[in-house]
Amino acid sequence: MKNETRDQAGASSRPPSRSAAARWFGRMAVMAAIGLPGAALVDTALADDAADWLHGVTVAGQVEGGINANPARPANGVNFGQFFGDRANQAQLDQLTLTVSRAVDPTVQQMQVGFLVRGLYGADGRYFNIAGVTDRAITSRYQFIIPQAHLDVHLPLMRHGLDMQVGILSSPMGVESLDPALRPFYTLSYTTEYSTPFEHVGAMVQWHLTSHLDALFGIDTGNQVSFGKGDNNNAPAGYFGLAATGLASGRLSVTYLGRVGPEDSVRALGNRANSAQRFWNDLSGTLKFTDRFSATAELNLLHDEGLHANTYSAVFYLSYQVSSSLTLNARGEIYRDDTGLLVTSFIADDAYMRSTLGQPTRTQSAPATTYGALTLGATWHPTLGHPVKLFALRPEIRFDRSLNGTHPFNDLRNTGQFTVGIDAVLGF
Repeated sequence: MKNETRDQAGASSRPPSRSAAARWFGRMAVMAAIGLPGAALVDTALADDAADWLHGVTVAGQVEGGINANPARPANGVNFGQFFGDRANQAQLDQLTLTVSRAVDPTVQQMQVGFLVRGLYGADGRYFNIAGVTDRAITSRYQFIIPQAHLDVHLPLMRHGLDMQVGILSSPMGVESLDPALRPFYTLSYTTEYSTPFEHVGAMVQWHLTSHLDALFGIDTGNQVSFGKGDNNNAPAGYFGLAATGLASGRLSVTYLGRVGPEDSVRALGNRANSAQRFWNDLSGTLKFTDRFSATAELNLLHDEGLHANTYSAVFYLSYQVSSSLTLNARGEIYRDDTGLLVTSFIADDAYMRSTLGQPTRTQSAPATTYGALTLGATWHPTLGHPVKLFALRPEIRFDRSLNGTHPFNDLRNTGQFTVGIDAVLGF
């Protein structure tokens, strides 16, 4: 399960582990001993607790830019089937982000309240926008979005507690994420782009059943929609699943997430879009063979009743840490789109969100296709010291191919596509 609620650039905001109640009573005893009046006791104790809480607030910034070269030079200028680095042979600002947060610590058995607010400007914002929130703020190539803005609560219920987030949330499904510091490659897999959701307005809960097993569930307005005119149908959707960590002597973690709800637009399908369900299923696991070498696998199945469409896929990742500053990565994927309705390139800058709402726009699709993709890359991440908390260079080479003879690539001319990309990430 991907985790998008970290502080960017590795900033730590873990709250103190001592009980808030213990701190409060301790201060009361000290102030009583020196003879402060009762009202002053309460006011001073509350002020100190508020100061402690504010002390845990962190601010972090991050910038990412890159280029994805395509020697075939497609006539429409688009690398088919790629969201990040989609403009062929054009350098771009992918993300400029600012994050303000106050984390909660799920290992501490006391009630805690935190938050996270993140703003993002750049080319990646086109694909992670939310209708009715920021989709109309900027409609050019570089867009502004709020990918996260949520209140976080930890409740010491049962033995291991419960965590809840409410507001604008990043989807927990899948292996890869919007934050470049949390994924191994510049580009995304087909599975991430077309068979996992991105953003939600709603609530997500993690119920810690044991120290190694969490139950996951949530409800929201749908993938990248909100309320009123910012919604594409009149029905909610929701998650359910389990996450197991620390298995096999701490070397194995496994997550299954399912999701059900209408996701198609009434403008496109009529009123049946309110009841036509989309079923998402994603199973992923990571095994650490050694401290340096790990493997991750993801299996995904999606069925859409409204579109009468199915996708199924398998993605495999290998990672080897050569040194403290160099990691080598590989990704292989087989992805089947059995109607050609899911894998789409969005040509216009606002095409992705217009398609989400069922509005006419400029896109490009292929017939039913089985896609194969192989990506090889490296991450060089030396430690530069204060104030730079993260610096990474990530070159990659990628080859995509239609395995059933269709011609989806390079403006529908070729059965294959070769790209060479690199991005740089800088965090403060």
